[in-house]
Amino acid sequence: MSQDPFAWTAAALETRRAAGLLRTLAPRPADSPLLDLAGNDYLGLSRHPEVVSAAVEAARRWGAGAGGSRLVTGSTELHAQLETELAAFCGFEAALVLSSGYAANLAAVTALTGAPGGGGLLVSDAHNHASLIDGCRLSRARTAVAAHADPEAVAKELDARPQEGPALVVTDSVFSVDGDAAPLAALASVCTAAGAGLLVDDAHGLGVLGDGGRGAPHAAGLAGTPGTVVTVTLSKSLGSQGGAVLGPAHVIAHLVNTARTFIFDTGLAPAAAGAALGALRLLRREPERAAHTRAVATELHARLTAAGLDATRPDAAVVSVRAPSPQAAVHWAADCRAAGIHVGCFRPPSVPDGISRLRLTARGDLDETVLARAANTVIATAPRTA
Repeated sequence: MSQDPFAWTAAALETRRAAGLLRTLAPRPADSPLLDLAGNDYLGLSRHPEVVSAAVEAARRWGAGAGGSRLVTGSTELHAQLETELAAFCGFEAALVLSSGYAANLAAVTALTGAPGGGGLLVSDAHNHASLIDGCRLSRARTAVAAHADPEAVAKELDARPQEGPALVVTDSVFSVDGDAAPLAALASVCTAAGAGLLVDDAHGLGVLGDGGRGAPHAAGLAGTPGTVVTVTLSKSLGSQGGAVLGPAHVIAHLVNTARTFIFDTGLAPAAAGAALGALRLLRREPERAAHTRAVATELHARLTAAGLDATRPDAAVVSVRAPSPQAAVHWAADCRAAGIHVGCFRPPSVPDGISRLRLTARGDLDETVLARAANTVIATAPRTA
């Protein structure tokens, strides 16, 4: 018998390596020379002087950490201000800030499906983010996985449910792999007809979609409606860290009392809250940033498809380019990196359709020269069979 009870992990790693699926950490320096098209800094605000200064000032005033959970000592006036301004910007009655977008999704999904064993139903899009999927699993509610972006499939699941218990439809607003948008208005109509709630993860919509970047629910006319709850992340367009749930005040109060990832987690660090608030105020002052980001994505897609690459049409800021295999995707990303461009490399199990691809972030701070360089690099390094 082996003396190492974890020896099986080494074999599992070797299996992943042989399949081209091994993931490793690659720490970057603060002054990396690479052009970053892999991250989610959609508006290019993470290094904006105003946002960095807001983070520094918050750390100086409030300290390095929140000091405890939000219900103990971890709620500062800064957190409250961020919640007030974020809710107002997105058009909702109230907001609740958590330590990450992942925690926000777990909180919303698990807290809005009723007590364990209460007969609740979750209807989840087949391409939803892992945090929503994990929320469904942890909720203990019955979960039906509906076909991707298909309101009719959602309606069928809701029509077939038992009458007892709450029903909640869960979807991303913009799906992170291909960058396609959910049919939010149609989903909201289905939910209204069935008496179900709609939970929208707007991680990839906030700052990019809607009037001045107010998000996909705002663009769909759902902001502030009683049947809609939205989660957002502060780590993408706002260039910081953390997450939030937006919705009616009584829903947010319910989360404060029942959401485990809020109650038992340390509050968001003041520096992150300060940075997010600074970025939000900057976006409110410069709403054209959202439209420019969408324009960059559209132009990047046009250049790639004109060269014959299989790139998905972007509904927000994500442009996905398919690769013939996981190994080809890895080599393609490495070749881009060697040429000075850092791109995302998505392979199973991160892709719901099993198709490997490069994922490009069309940042709103890219000018024409940099955009052309990025597109030309991806085109020049593409696998011959792509």
